Amino acid sequence: MTSIWHSLSLLAGGLGLFLLGMGMMTDGLKQAAGQALHNILANATRTRWHALGSGALVTTMVQSSSAVTVAAIGFINAGLLGLAPALWVLFGANIGSTMTGWLVALVGLKFKIEAFALPLVGVGMLMRLTGASQRRGAIGTAVAGFGLLFLGIGLLQESFNGIAGQITLPQGDGVQAVLAQVVIGLLMTVLMQSSAASMAIALTAAQGGLLDAQGAAAVVIGANIGTTVTALLAAIGATPNARRAAAAHVIFNVVTACVALALLPWLIGALASARDALGLSADPAAMLALFHTTFNVLGVVLMWPLADGLTRWLLQRFRAREEDEAQPRYLDDNVLAVPALALDALEREVARFGQLCVRIAGAVLTGAAPVALVGDRSAMAQLDAAVESFAERLSRLALSKVASVRLAELLRIHRYYKTCADQAQTAAPLQAPVDPALATHQQTFVAALQQLFTQQDAESVANGDAPVIDVVPMELAYQNLKAAVLVSAAAGALPLSQMETALGQYSALRRAAQQAAKAREHLHHHHAA
Repeated sequence: MTSIWHSLSLLAGGLGLFLLGMGMMTDGLKQAAGQALHNILANATRTRWHALGSGALVTTMVQSSSAVTVAAIGFINAGLLGLAPALWVLFGANIGSTMTGWLVALVGLKFKIEAFALPLVGVGMLMRLTGASQRRGAIGTAVAGFGLLFLGIGLLQESFNGIAGQITLPQGDGVQAVLAQVVIGLLMTVLMQSSAASMAIALTAAQGGLLDAQGAAAVVIGANIGTTVTALLAAIGATPNARRAAAAHVIFNVVTACVALALLPWLIGALASARDALGLSADPAAMLALFHTTFNVLGVVLMWPLADGLTRWLLQRFRAREEDEAQPRYLDDNVLAVPALALDALEREVARFGQLCVRIAGAVLTGAAPVALVGDRSAMAQLDAAVESFAERLSRLALSKVASVRLAELLRIHRYYKTCADQAQTAAPLQAPVDPALATHQQTFVAALQQLFTQQDAESVANGDAPVIDVVPMELAYQNLKAAVLVSAAAGALPLSQMETALGQYSALRRAAQQAAKAREHLHHHHAA
């Protein structure tokens, strides 16, 4: 009994070290390769092969298919990646995730772990401490995480060697036994929120004799199904695009799992022959790593003829929330894991918020009464709260200096747009003057404002193709109108109380226009940079 508890404690500790190491390695690699990840995914739109290769490459770089899934969702939300290529990035990420299995099978189970794992932890932490705010620190975090990951694998090996013969896992190739093995893999992934950890456990369990090759393969299938639960949880309350991506992830893994289960006995036999032909070790771990790769490649083959129809079907789903203007369309907490992508999404949402603010200002010019603006004002208030809440959560992350400057600039632009709408609402409603000369000057001023607000197409600004706004005509019209109001009041044609009201309204509209122009200029330069 004591030996069992000792083995279970080793299992728990090994699993904890593995998860800690995987988390540190992923965080470090994401920070060190952040711009590379951004560039690779941004160029993933040309063909299916490019998108598939990008997903696999980036997942191999950062050792986290979840991070790549989040990145792909962020690119969709930021308008930089269409849904169709994003699906292939997600499918490629599944292939890239198999690298963890090969690392465990070919390195983690072949060498004396402590001989290189402990030095890696020491060197990595030294790099992290001496370069906390530099790329060296991020690489050091990844190196230390790499060492901890393999220390965890070593403890898992030791624990399963101790457990073998004392604990029996479901064996056999019957339907009940296979389903039990699948459920074990699924539950492990759901509980640990890591298919990589489930894979490591399955590999070490197979290596320790607790599972045969087919049983371990069934556990891997269950682990892949379990990753869909994480995707579904992440999609709750998320943007429509995030839910579409999560649905695609679920469909890929479930369809592939069903086909793999139906072909499981034949797949194991074929892969045993392939392993021998490739000259791989006869160890169960190598066989399992090969199965994991084949499983995900099989999924890509199955999805290849179905992808176009799947994309069309997904685009018709999850539309209700997107049609609600008061709801954020691009902000998604999932992208907070990659600050660069979170900033892309925030920029897109700020631009959309700006469109709404400028529309409110334009409605004031057409004579809209405050009661007519209630709907837009309510939508603006909800979007404003969503933008500020997202920005606050983003600011709590460990942002680089460049990212912090970018966040500050986006908050400045957001404030400009908000002030534009607030000032316009202060001016509503604008009355038509009785004095004909004054009325002419007001019409000229309003026409200049309308021209300026018409140019406020925030989407084109965000896409980097908007011309610079010329505020000079508006300023000249304002000065002429202000002078005309003072002349009319001095001549007794305009009561002083009305003069004060009119000047206040004109000044508020002028400030609204100035704020909108500043926002647009900053957004344009921000995007160009």
